[in-house]
Amino acid sequence: MRTTRIKISIFVNYFLFGILLNSVGTVILQVQRYFKVLPARASLLEACKDLSIAVAAFLVTSLITRVGYKRSMLAALALIALTCCTIPLIHTFPSVGVLFIVTGICFALVRVSVYGTIGLITSSEKEHISVMNFIESFFCVGIFLGYFLFSHFIDDRDAGSERWFQVYFVLGALAAGAFVYLWLAPLDESEARAGAAGGGRAWAEPGGAEWNAMLKLLALPTVVSFVVCAFLYVLIEQSTMSWLPTFNNKVLNLPSTISVDITSLLAAAYAAGRLLVGLVIRRLNWFLVLVVCLLATAALVLVALPLVERVSGLAVHSWAQVPPAAFLLPLIGFLLAPVFPVLNSIILSSLPKHKQGYMGGLIGIFAALGGTLGSRITGLIFQYHNGLTAFYFSLLPITLLLAGLFVFRQVRSRPARKAAPFVQFEF
Repeated sequence: MRTTRIKISIFVNYFLFGILLNSVGTVILQVQRYFKVLPARASLLEACKDLSIAVAAFLVTSLITRVGYKRSMLAALALIALTCCTIPLIHTFPSVGVLFIVTGICFALVRVSVYGTIGLITSSEKEHISVMNFIESFFCVGIFLGYFLFSHFIDDRDAGSERWFQVYFVLGALAAGAFVYLWLAPLDESEARAGAAGGGRAWAEPGGAEWNAMLKLLALPTVVSFVVCAFLYVLIEQSTMSWLPTFNNKVLNLPSTISVDITSLLAAAYAAGRLLVGLVIRRLNWFLVLVVCLLATAALVLVALPLVERVSGLAVHSWAQVPPAAFLLPLIGFLLAPVFPVLNSIILSSLPKHKQGYMGGLIGIFAALGGTLGSRITGLIFQYHNGLTAFYFSLLPITLLLAGLFVFRQVRSRPARKAAPFVQFEF
């Protein structure tokens, strides 16, 4: 099967949703300025995004396996294009929440479909890990460029300016272009159909069989240990990425545009880390790489935050006045970058191709729950304590994730006879 065009298409899709999903940090800062909402209320935008991903990932998995990966992605792109073009005409705080709800639903459709598609266009675990890292690196490129895109529409001098809403017209046009390209890209899904539960009947029957198949995966110890790791990783990632613009603005006293632009370095670091791992992972031991990355992340937090504390009282008005400490925290992205795509590839490539879509649904659910909890906790600590305390909090889930990796490796290495399900699900 020729895969170049479909690979480019899913790269573009992930690029688009990288911008949309991770604009939440910038938007959290902007709604505090524009609508005068408190940090705890602003953090609800993360919940709008992540809880909609979690709910949709569960509900639409059966729909995706019956309708098909390509059609599901097309539906998501059409819906997000329409929503982006509508938001600038309304521009209220509830409408921003609706935008992130729709974004979460559409991303759930895209993520489950992409994870299933990767299984169709790769033939080995190493190739799967490599392609996954490249796709996730494009996601991070989208995040990186998204910060500059949003920053271009932000007015530092006028917190009440509506100009920043105009960015959604640009994103709507990008979604429309992605829709057209995907429409023209060929994808052979016959292998997924043939392997579906019931000899392919699941593509034509109600969704109970698919939900049953997805929940049965949770009976496997390997899957349970994996979803715990995925939950903790996204908790760390989103608590940092969503609140770094606010941290830069309120702790380091940087102007809003500079706060957003510096956060783009975090996304660039994620992209570079995933691209590098995508190139060299075939020669490396995945477990050693991830352990080293997490230990280095904890060390960087312990080094960077005391430096930030020393300069947090200084006023900054231009790039020339930005303290060097402001450039340290974004380096966390380079160290954390490989963790999520590598873990995803390992668990997905260990399953039959027709079950990888179901696993994608579980990944979406637990990643979304982790992102919601991480951002919510960070927002509450930010409001009732301070930004430094909120970022020190990341050391706790980093420690738990290290322990989770050891458990995941141990469970995964057990003989098949010892990896019996915990419990059976029936509908």
